[in-house]
Formats: sequence, structure tokens, C-alpha cells
Amino acid sequence: MTPVRLRRLSRWLVEDLREDLAGLYVGSRATPPGDPYRRPSRQNFVDRLIVDMRRPELAMVIAETDRLMGCAFGLPVQCDGSWWLGFEGTLPRSVGQLTVSGNAFAFTGILIRPHPQDRGLARQVQERLLTGHQAMLGATLVDRADRPTLAAFRSWGWLDIGELRRPLGAATLRAPVFPLGERTTVRLEGLVTMPGDGGPGGA
Repeated sequence: MTPVRLRRLSRWLVEDLREDLAGLYVGSRATPPGDPYRRPSRQNFVDRLIVDMRRPELAMVIAETDRLMGCAFGLPVQCDGSWWLGFEGTLPRSVGQLTVSGNAFAFTGILIRPHPQDRGLARQVQERLLTGHQAMLGATLVDRADRPTLAAFRSWGWLDIGELRRPLGAATLRAPVFPLGERTTVRLEGLVTMPGDGGPGGA
């Protein structure tokens, strides 16, 4: 496989690559027909990306060879804990501590083109995005019925700390987190599981 280069993008460079990113989105979502959660909508992705690009704190890392192979992007989590609004039960203490200390980062998108080393590539772009913001914990939200996406996150090293509703009383979402570094991982292991693994975090 051609060596992969990782590169951080500013908001302005994201705009220049918008159509390429939309193509990557469609390619990364290729799954058997009939799955409503994995049916790619290029325009919906572009619309969400445009909203993110209006945020000055947007950060993105891309992986490329002779074409775009993957990317991860998102925004820093606010220290006030509002990201976890609607969380059901008790938020793990270590997650709360990392949030209020400014060490958490919210991933709004991870796109990886299917290939033999896709799992390793996913971890690389995730880790590069976190280290670029001196963050120790990645966070995201996934519809609890979207099992293919949850399975992908599990294969990329994410752990599930439970469920929340956003907005309150509306959709139920799973809350996977991605610990960076051995110390952070040790603090979270044993507290969380991904759906399908059994234990208190299972769906």
C-alpha cells in the first residue's frame, strides 16, 4: 500500500476540499442495501460540514496517498460539561475530570475509505487530531440503533460510557469515548463497554 500522509487542515482548506470530503463520505459509507443508518446522503453530509466550518475552532486531520483515504474532524468540548447534558445515570468520574480540565475533544466526523489497513488508519487520524489539541479523550454521539457505526467505533478503539438524550426527551444516543494514551485508557477500562459486549454499557 502507498504510504499514507497525515495533514492538519485549517477551516479554509476544508472549504477547498469540500467536494473531495463529500466523495470520501459516500465511499466510506458503502454497505449492503436496505440499511437506513448507512445509506449515504452526500448533500446531508455537505450541509453538516458547512455548519461545522462556521465554527472557528473546527479542526480536521486528513489521511492521503494519491487520493483522500480518511479524515477526522471536530471541536473542543466545553469545560462546563454541557456536552454530557441528558446523560442517563452517573457520568464516569474520569470522563468528567477530563472534560472540566479541558482535555476532551468532540469528534463530529470520522471517515475512512475501506481498505486492508483501515483500522490502523482510523486510529492514526484520531490520535493526531487529539494530540494537536493536547486532548486526552475523544467523545462522540451515535444513534443507538446505528449498529454498523457503533461496531466501527468499537473496532477503532472506542469505549461506550452509556446513553444520553439530545435534545432532552428526544433521540437516544450512545456516547462512545476514545482514550488517548495508556494512562487514560487504564482510567476508563472496566468502567465502560461497547454495545454487544455485555456488561452495564450493553444495548
